[in-house]
Amino acid sequence: MKTKQKWQFILVQTLTLARVPLIAVFLCINLLAPKPLSANWFMIAFAALILSAATDLFDGYFARKFDVTTRLGAYADPLTDKIFYLTALPTLIFLAGISGKYFHSQLLLALAILFLARDQWVSFLRSIGALHNLSAKANWSGKVRTLISFPVICVIYYHLEAPEHWWPQISAYAVYSLEALSMAINAVSIWIYTKYYGDILKKEMRQTNNDKT
Repeated sequence: MKTKQKWQFILVQTLTLARVPLIAVFLCINLLAPKPLSANWFMIAFAALILSAATDLFDGYFARKFDVTTRLGAYADPLTDKIFYLTALPTLIFLAGISGKYFHSQLLLALAILFLARDQWVSFLRSIGALHNLSAKANWSGKVRTLISFPVICVIYYHLEAPEHWWPQISAYAVYSLEALSMAINAVSIWIYTKYYGDILKKEMRQTNNDKT
């Protein structure tokens, strides 16, 4: 590997792995800093959240631009995505709950369950598909889901924790609408992936029944 390409490779891998410590900073501030958060603590946590989300856009872009895609990167990227969501979504539920926004915390809980259930279901389908050499590449619904989810999480956090005197203030109804949109795209993604892998899944179920008999 040439020196220039080596540094390009290091840049891409650093962007991917940076998602984890950045979201960890976000988590620690929201768990440990005094409530309500001061403007300084909020800005640090919000910046860490945005930067953590942004790495998902830039690592893929630079990997394709520099042509340094690797099998390790292909597995590391979805892993760090899952760590991001597994940290960010429960933190939002926690923040809504301790601030007395119980309806919002219930809505966020429903979003988190649907979101994480979709991930597990798609992973299961891809595992079944791999047995039949079926492509596991993300389709448009997965890409749209990712494109929507990162900014929606950032908007929700801003709504929950931004100092009251800050502008702009985002209305609860606008946030609920974004959360409903996120739920809808997750439901659509579940349906599309299930349809795509449906024949393989049916084949495996028939094989299971035949084995029992």
